[in-house]
Amino acid sequence: MSKKRKDKKARKKAQRIAGAAKVAPIAALPPGARGPTRISDAMLSALRAQSTAPSEPVRVFTLPQHPADVVPEGKGLAMDSAVGAVQSWANGFALSGYFSEGITFLGYAYLSELAQRPEYRVISETIATEMTRKWIRFTSNDGEDKADRIAELETEFKRLNVRDMFCRAAEQDGFFGRGHIYIDTGDTDDPEELQKPIGNGWDKLSVTKFAKKPIQALRTVEAVWCYPTNYNSNDPLKDNWYRPDSWYVQAKIVHTSRLITLIGREVPDLLKPTYSFGGLSLSQMCKPYVDNWLETRQSVNDIISMFSVFLLATNLGETLQADGDQLFRRAELFNLVRSNRGLMMIDKDTEDFKNVAAPLSGLDVLQAQAQEHMASVSHIPLVKLLGVQPAGLNASSEGEIQVFYDYVHSFQEHLFRQPIHRVLGLVMISLWGEPDPGIDFEFEKLEETNEKEAAEVEKTKAERDVILIDAGVISTEESRQRVAGDPDSDFSSIDVDDMPDLLEEEEDGLVPNGGSPAKDIEGAGGSGSD
Repeated sequence: MSKKRKDKKARKKAQRIAGAAKVAPIAALPPGARGPTRISDAMLSALRAQSTAPSEPVRVFTLPQHPADVVPEGKGLAMDSAVGAVQSWANGFALSGYFSEGITFLGYAYLSELAQRPEYRVISETIATEMTRKWIRFTSNDGEDKADRIAELETEFKRLNVRDMFCRAAEQDGFFGRGHIYIDTGDTDDPEELQKPIGNGWDKLSVTKFAKKPIQALRTVEAVWCYPTNYNSNDPLKDNWYRPDSWYVQAKIVHTSRLITLIGREVPDLLKPTYSFGGLSLSQMCKPYVDNWLETRQSVNDIISMFSVFLLATNLGETLQADGDQLFRRAELFNLVRSNRGLMMIDKDTEDFKNVAAPLSGLDVLQAQAQEHMASVSHIPLVKLLGVQPAGLNASSEGEIQVFYDYVHSFQEHLFRQPIHRVLGLVMISLWGEPDPGIDFEFEKLEETNEKEAAEVEKTKAERDVILIDAGVISTEESRQRVAGDPDSDFSSIDVDDMPDLLEEEEDGLVPNGGSPAKDIEGAGGSGSD
């Protein structure tokens, strides 16, 4: 018997029981008195049968819905029968979580709606902008001078707007669970070429495809326009296990190597087809906490707006029997004259006036706690997410800010490291015909220092160099090279090979005879003489 027929039969049985139920007779009551309200067990049984039975079967593990033009007609994503069927093994285990927690993919249309709310948008934007605020710094790791090549890379990264593309893709990962950056090689209108791989940016295939061929542009593509095609669901030991080989982008098949896919929070393998091979979005993670916050905020506002209620106790029975219109006239009269300067006159024997006020103490604490719960999911401190300063004596947010910066740095390594390394290799091949393994990058520190703190750091480094030079550990040339290679130094642009000649400086009077530069400069400030 089908589920619908069982539900229909249960409802009919409950209705028959309700109609046949007999209610015990009520004892005689005095004239004008009202008897107690009686609720039969049959009525409760009928209502329970209607409320507990779902009208349609629930499919937690199912394929997501994309716009019709994204996937060609007749094409779609194959799904394991143990996962996708209505009465499947996976759906059978997931029903309890669906009803109690609402754990299922929300859909890109609904996630797009949530992106309009500031409670969801600010969280994703804050993390994305912090991850790209200080960005990256190219480094040379083979001991050679790569200043010219690094300058070319910086110029090309600015032309391709890599920083902004990664920021927007990180935002989309927060909104939808995945973000895509399309590498435009000039083959966008060539359907056959789009299906071919371009390598990982460092292999021979990438050299063959990109040798001295400029990258046209980088573009972000939202997840709703990208539908996965074939994927390996047979061998978990291969590197493409549950990873799409290609994507439909508005009916065009694009090889996965031409799309840089950012997924910050991957879901388990069983859920990947359901989430369109994306991850768990920050919006979906924060939804229970945002819902609680919105409900609490509205409830507090309702209490504040109507915390004081005026009650007029009157004889409703006589008023309604005599003339029902008189009841509403009485209420209108009460509302017209009520004010701090008005006088309300009531009948001494048949009416009574009361003012019931709800207590407002503690509402601010409850509202603040509901708001703070949103920050717990996103790892963002309250002062950065909400602008709420910590209260109390000597309260400070420095610790929370430092912990947040540590989280952002670790998330940069997790989400950005491999994609940026891939773009770096492709850009070097397009510029020079081959990648340079001696050039790498590192993420800039997120901490900001003021001028005084920066000067103290420079002074400490200079004093350390003087001690190491006097101890014979390093030479002045090596100290000069350290200063020139320090991007935070005011002397990072000096020529390392153009060493100052102390003998010429002595002859010009810049340095006293026989004195070392460090000692004489320190003593020259207090002598008051040339």
